[in-house]
Amino acid sequence: MRRNLITFVMGFAGSFALVLTTTALPQIGREVAIATHLNDGKEFQLSTKDLIAFGKSLFTAAWTSQEGGGRPLTKGTGSALTDLSGPLLFPRNFNRISAPDSNSCAGCHNKPSVGGGGDIVANVFVLGQRFDFATFDVTDSIPTKDDVDESGNHVVLQSIADSRKTIAMNGSGFIEMLARQVTADLQAARDMTPAGGSMPLLSKGISFGTIKRNLDGTWNTTQVSGIPGPSLVTTGASDPPSLIIRPFHQSGNVISLRQFTNNAFNHHHGMQSEERFGIGIDADGDGFVNELTQADITATTIFQATLAVPGRMINDDSTIEAAVINGEHKFAQAGCTGCHIPSLPLTNNGWVFSEPSPYNPTGNLQTGGSVPSLLVDLTRNDLPTPRLKVENGVVNVPAYTDLRLHDITSGPGDPNREVLNQNAPAGSALFFAGNGKFITRKLWGVSNQHTFGHHGQFTTMREAVLMGHNGEAAASRTSFSGLSAYDQDSIIEFLKSLQILPEGTHSLCVNQNGQERNCPASILP
Repeated sequence: MRRNLITFVMGFAGSFALVLTTTALPQIGREVAIATHLNDGKEFQLSTKDLIAFGKSLFTAAWTSQEGGGRPLTKGTGSALTDLSGPLLFPRNFNRISAPDSNSCAGCHNKPSVGGGGDIVANVFVLGQRFDFATFDVTDSIPTKDDVDESGNHVVLQSIADSRKTIAMNGSGFIEMLARQVTADLQAARDMTPAGGSMPLLSKGISFGTIKRNLDGTWNTTQVSGIPGPSLVTTGASDPPSLIIRPFHQSGNVISLRQFTNNAFNHHHGMQSEERFGIGIDADGDGFVNELTQADITATTIFQATLAVPGRMINDDSTIEAAVINGEHKFAQAGCTGCHIPSLPLTNNGWVFSEPSPYNPTGNLQTGGSVPSLLVDLTRNDLPTPRLKVENGVVNVPAYTDLRLHDITSGPGDPNREVLNQNAPAGSALFFAGNGKFITRKLWGVSNQHTFGHHGQFTTMREAVLMGHNGEAAASRTSFSGLSAYDQDSIIEFLKSLQILPEGTHSLCVNQNGQERNCPASILP
């Protein structure tokens, strides 16, 4: 069963004629979110504005069972249910833990606008998707068929999933391009490492440790730091680690917006893309094939990549303005900018977003062969505002991150530590030992995406500083605690100024009424 597709056919006169293929479902009374999808290749014919608009329609679509919404016979991982006798059909078609758990992307990404973050109610239960149907019922702590993961391990209630906050996608195109440039730098250093030698892994002033190569050509990554575990894996004796920076998911598990999009459509909504699951294949047994085209995924990716970047809201009140200025300086003096680097540079036209990413893993559209690249200059004036600009051949991205993983917990007893480790093999000792390593939170836009912390359980940013910064972050927390009450309050006022601004705002710096204002000269770049 196939949904409508826009198909362009070359006519005898060399012009394009629009042809609509029909669906087996009647048009009258049909209940679908997207009546017409993009045929592959159409993404290169649409204007960027129209492609973004279509991507937004896919991002906000509330998918239904009449177009492939739901996945009766598969898990959020994409594999078959453990128990095929219990398909995920009503009343098991939605599930808060193991999913599908939402109607649309915007159902969770909506604060303060479409594409933004989410309330605590929108938390995702990471790794719950490895189960058929996991619930909050206490009897789930007794091993049953539904409590066996893909490795055959029985687990208890506390080990089903990690609750993790939905964060905004604003500015994510710039973030992905930063990650690509850092990856290229690290791989270049790796490739220059001689047998029996070592090389420092440096990019944009950030150290990722040192990589070593043994005399026999094998690799030693024990002194590499801040890079997700999967990027350190070698598949052969002399096969090098990829060293790919994975800037999406808070534990650093997703390489690109495209991978993020393919994962989410299947996991959260039960919508399968052709590039991930195959053309003409009903992977989830719902009676639909080709639920999302390659062009659909590209459009959704470009929508996210071109979302407006966060900016600054500084109150005109002189007392508040003075506190913001003082707070930004105290933020640096407390050592917070050691990880929350105020700005990272994109160079060499790195602000031109190319789709697909050259680092995409299998199951996602990859570069090479006959696959063309779709290019979008992220600094274009006609994209959603505000935007970053090119200055002296560089785009400075004020995201307040170093893109590194840091262990910010004090160990297994720290309530900030997750029960499961997403980057470890399912069922392994490390998997059940939990995870305390998270990418340095991108602070741009942080203040109007309540709540806070990777788990979203802090209602204030002050709580996130005092209760969520342990392990490698303990020194900064101690420095903050040692400040005067005014200096602590000033740092909070500085953090409150980092906001996702109202749609259509043209300036990166506005006052409390959304009106353009000059940021004080003493504000750090």
